[in-house]
Amino acid sequence: MAEIDPITLAVLAGRMEQIADEMDATLFRSAFNPIIAEAHDASHGLYDAVTGDTLVQGKSGLPIFVGVMAFAVKAVIDRAAADGDLRDGDIYIFNDAHIGGTHLNDMRLVRPYFRDGKLFCYLASVGHWHDLGGGVPGNYNPAATDAFQEAFVLPPVRLVRAGLMQTDILDILKRNTRLPQSAVGDLNGQLGALDLGVLRLDDLLDEYGVDTVSTALKALGHRAETLMRSELEAMPNGVWEAEDFLDNDGITDTELRIRVRLEISDDRMVLDFDGTATATDGPVNIALPTAVATAYVAIKHIFPALPANAGVMRPVEVRVPEGSLLSADFPAPVGGYTETILRMIDVIFSAASKAVPDRIVANAYGTINALSLAGKRGDGRPWVMFSFFGGGHGGTPEGDGLNHGNAPISTATIPPLEILEAAYPILFRQWALRPNSAGAGRHRGGLGAVYEIELLEENARVFLFGERGRFAPKGVVGGHSAAMNIFSFEQDDGWKEPPMASKMLGISLKRGQSIRLETPGGGGYGPPEERNAVLVQRDIDQGYLTEDLAAKTYQTSAKGHAT
Repeated sequence: MAEIDPITLAVLAGRMEQIADEMDATLFRSAFNPIIAEAHDASHGLYDAVTGDTLVQGKSGLPIFVGVMAFAVKAVIDRAAADGDLRDGDIYIFNDAHIGGTHLNDMRLVRPYFRDGKLFCYLASVGHWHDLGGGVPGNYNPAATDAFQEAFVLPPVRLVRAGLMQTDILDILKRNTRLPQSAVGDLNGQLGALDLGVLRLDDLLDEYGVDTVSTALKALGHRAETLMRSELEAMPNGVWEAEDFLDNDGITDTELRIRVRLEISDDRMVLDFDGTATATDGPVNIALPTAVATAYVAIKHIFPALPANAGVMRPVEVRVPEGSLLSADFPAPVGGYTETILRMIDVIFSAASKAVPDRIVANAYGTINALSLAGKRGDGRPWVMFSFFGGGHGGTPEGDGLNHGNAPISTATIPPLEILEAAYPILFRQWALRPNSAGAGRHRGGLGAVYEIELLEENARVFLFGERGRFAPKGVVGGHSAAMNIFSFEQDDGWKEPPMASKMLGISLKRGQSIRLETPGGGGYGPPEERNAVLVQRDIDQGYLTEDLAAKTYQTSAKGHAT
């Protein structure tokens, strides 16, 4: 590999990251649906022209896309090779989760970038579209038994040929959504982001030349691999195991095991998920690309200084058993992928806490609580509200966990209640921290939240896809588990809870009735008896913790002094 001086490499790394960051910002500012515009459920990056490996990803997008988009771009590379006529200005589009990872709401656009008539790299944009048909508005269908019940499935096809929009493909997309205006708005935002990426790459190559930038990209991947190997060499050699469970698959009320065996041997790591439950009828399966990407996200949390490119994963082997719920084949449903990858991260953290406890946080709340409300307005127009909700993060070696954060699979934000109330016929009766929800520990977990949402229209249907209704987020290094997830909904004869605890389909609401989410906190870090009594009393004074529970978990008196 040709040499490049460190200063030039640093400058080019920053310039290329800025390109991806600007692409992120362009979509966030132009998208129509709040899941992209407010929650930032999207990502952009630059990808290798031959392998599809991630070269650079924007810092504002979701980390899970670092791994899965490499599979998505490789799928387009293979399709373009089969087509045999890839041209400058082509743009492929697809949402098939079994080859591109995550779930069907994530619409991927992949564009080849040519320089002087030669393919240099690929640019890609992925964003969570609001609705893509299927059996449930918003597409989180807890009763789906195949992908077709979740959403419209689009394989890689050319949306744009040499700069010319294929209107027939666009017509198909618009016909397969309950919200065509939102879909077209998000699509135009993604197209605009790709256009910007091309302009910025043109400027970069004009200034530095193809050879220098190509050398820099290779050097960044090599440097990421070297850093990862160095981090692994600093860890003890050994084998550590952990397991946890999903509540159920939404179809059969049976727990589902996720198990990991973490092995460190000098400068290599193996994550072996043998012993994990087999693929299920319900939509908690994930495809293999998603499983590999999730391993990357967990590793990035453990080693936060590592860059976001494919070099990080070269010393890591991810073993996923065939036929497991972590490697489901098409058309197995995968709509609830978020719940499964969160549990994967939990078990990796729990195993790693036995090897390097000073690097690991306790389990976060472990569910996005994907909630859809849908109905018609007074004038007959359909409306679909889809959103996800926060909870507590795990206690850390340095301090307490974050209260009311977003899931550790992303850098997304929870949509503000003002945005949701302005866009949909709902009213939040409550949006508050949840007392007694944090896992006890030397450093307690963060608090979950309470959300109560009232319907303002005549009627609506409600759909929930959640987890942690039966298995609480775990503490590490002696910390205690947090409170579990509770979902309830109001009916004429009072408040009810789902038979499967965390998932339910087609709840009918009338005007003035509400639904309530009480989300989990984060697990605790370290033994609770080691917590400073002053901090326990502070939590009591702030309403985070009741005196009764403090006495039970921290062995304190009502005044917060050790007994």
